[in-house]
Amino acid sequence: MDKHEQAWRLSAVQLQQRYRSGTLTPRAVAQACLARLDAVNPRINAVIARREEAMLREADAATERYGTGKPLSAMDGIPVTIKDNLATADQAATWGSPALRAHRPARDELPVARLREAGALIIGKTNLPEFALEGYTDNRLFGVTSNPWNLALTPGGSSGGAVAGLAAGIAPLALGTDGGGSIRRPASHCGLVGFKPSIGAVARAGGLPSLLLDFEVVGPLARTVADARMMFDVLRGPRATDWRSFAASGARQTPRQKPLRILYVPTIAGAPVDPEIAANCAGAAKVFQSLGHIVDEGEMPLNLDFMTETWPLIGQVGLARLFEAQPEWRGGAASKYLDMAEAGAKYGASRLWRALEDIERLRQQCAAVFDAYDMLVTPAAAALPWPAREAYPPTIAGQSVGPRGHAVFTGWVNAAGLPALAVPAAPSSTGLPIGIQLIGAYGADDLLLDLGDAYEAAAPWADRWPDL
Repeated sequence: MDKHEQAWRLSAVQLQQRYRSGTLTPRAVAQACLARLDAVNPRINAVIARREEAMLREADAATERYGTGKPLSAMDGIPVTIKDNLATADQAATWGSPALRAHRPARDELPVARLREAGALIIGKTNLPEFALEGYTDNRLFGVTSNPWNLALTPGGSSGGAVAGLAAGIAPLALGTDGGGSIRRPASHCGLVGFKPSIGAVARAGGLPSLLLDFEVVGPLARTVADARMMFDVLRGPRATDWRSFAASGARQTPRQKPLRILYVPTIAGAPVDPEIAANCAGAAKVFQSLGHIVDEGEMPLNLDFMTETWPLIGQVGLARLFEAQPEWRGGAASKYLDMAEAGAKYGASRLWRALEDIERLRQQCAAVFDAYDMLVTPAAAALPWPAREAYPPTIAGQSVGPRGHAVFTGWVNAAGLPALAVPAAPSSTGLPIGIQLIGAYGADDLLLDLGDAYEAAAPWADRWPDL
């Protein structure tokens, strides 16, 4: 194969360097990524809507800009995919639901608009579970998405199509959303980098209704930390339509000198963790010690018991409000989401108010935790990937668990509004990816990425590819 046919293997940073040197063009890369899409997508069902002709026209324009030495940004000419719960003006945003089969937004959601303005090449939309509310990827509109590392298993969710396409080489970057771990856990299941920014770090406007209060954020998925940073730098920044974005901009922290004080938390309240995940994440925590940081191991310094009851409540109330505001979307929704909405409609205002008080208390308590530590480190997911059509693994380490058993490490981070980064640890004995999660104080997004960079240099993973 020549270098153009292999261009889909290059990182976004490598592509940008090649464009500037004139040894590769956005047009050639776009063609390589589209060829890779044709080759692997039928097996994994990651991309559910493509925009080939438009992408090639935009690649030609990017090629001309590099030819005159005037690229729009570091992202100019870089292929990306967009999760199908993000509004795009030229494609449907179905949210994985037959109810929104024909829903065509009038404009791009703000993060998508920023990518377009930066010259990114959008290859298409990626699959997700209906309403992005579950940790696997299947729906009645587009079907199941498979994990490139084992086609019988799930890539996780809700950004399952995003990570499957990225791991398979369809594009070097993917735009996802994370409302309870939906970037970080799929990244861990596919051997990728997944970054959940602080609430407000990526301003939002013009999107679908929120089902999870302000928990859900938009963030990058990538093969390397440097690529994730490149995309984040284009996405970040305040906008008047999102007042939280001004808080995030003002809270930006200056990266500290080492040694950092890191707490490794192997489990939360005794929740079961797959033995290989436990062992490999403990080994990954030692890498930070080898980098000169102070690493302690201990229990989670927060009481998260309230999350067991509050987490399902938030989604149920969110769906109830969605169907109240958009009654035409109720008819096409799966019965389990109608049941969730019915349950949500029964909660009184005082119960929701109590949940809001619990969330505010958690956010205040986190400030004290990060006075004592610079970073928390946990596994990114408690379970290895499970069969692709199953919503969640029913057991972990021989113990029965519920729908959020695999997600014990992530949802509370969203409620707290903190930034978190998932990066690969050593894979399992059968080659399945495993990830660890780095969690920082509110506004410590850059510190997280700096630490992720150092970890990647010490324990690189970018040369690992699934055998497709």
